Amino acid sequence: MNLEVEIAGVKLKNPVIAASGTFGFGREYSKLIDISEFGAICTKGITLKKRNGNPQPRLCEVYGGIINSVGLENPGVEAFVNEELPFLKGFNTKIIANINGFTKEEFVELTKILGSLVDMIEVNLSCPNVKEGGMVFGKDPEKVYEITKSVKDVASCPIIVKLTPNVTDITQLAIAAEKAGADAISLINTVSAMAIDIETRKPLIKMVTGGLSGPAIKPIAVRMVYECFKKVRIPIVGMGGIMNYKDAIEFFIAGATAIQIGTVNFINPKAVCEIKEGIEAYLERKGFNSIKELVGNINI
Repeated sequence: MNLEVEIAGVKLKNPVIAASGTFGFGREYSKLIDISEFGAICTKGITLKKRNGNPQPRLCEVYGGIINSVGLENPGVEAFVNEELPFLKGFNTKIIANINGFTKEEFVELTKILGSLVDMIEVNLSCPNVKEGGMVFGKDPEKVYEITKSVKDVASCPIIVKLTPNVTDITQLAIAAEKAGADAISLINTVSAMAIDIETRKPLIKMVTGGLSGPAIKPIAVRMVYECFKKVRIPIVGMGGIMNYKDAIEFFIAGATAIQIGTVNFINPKAVCEIKEGIEAYLERKGFNSIKELVGNINI
């Protein structure tokens, strides 16, 4: 069974990608599994300079998922290039660098630095956990267009634009990204959320609010992928609460070419293998020869 998928000319041996922010740079997971099992690894969010992230507590478990407000903690692009990228290149998987800027110029600079070093770049215009930039860019179609076009003008590898679900109509963001030249879009990022300790009456997250991920947001994500698939022609990378192969199949049927898995990695590091096996068995059982035949193949 052929599990290979293609995004903007980049061939992935299978459609399962490690989601940004949940897999670090692969070092910890490489002690538990062969990370070459992934079709690609999307790195922890990278900024120009080192960031310590938000104060603790910045992650809490809630019914159906987790809320995080990590705040883009990372070692900065120079340390990533010198220390983390050589490690990742030792595995048989594609590398997607997730980049985060607080100005258009920062996004452009990161793209210039990383474009020739990785297989693809995921431009994160949707982080709900930083005061600067983040969703301020991602909620405005004009800003999405402006930043995407600026990045594309200097890019030497395909560009994926990551969209926020915290808007009224996500398709407007998708259309703006496509018009600006994005090679693909990824959705959804986390949903803005909050949890409170009723004994202390204090928020469980120091920053008060954070981003909800996990199975609770999957129906929202599937709906948004479906809506965007009807509006744009570029590939969609779907994510949001994928815990098993059945969840992954839903995203393909809704219109995703590939999927990212995140929260499930914390629970089951071997999820990538189980999801791949499940997808393959499903395709065989249903008489499909490839993932491509399943994408957007919904009966309505």
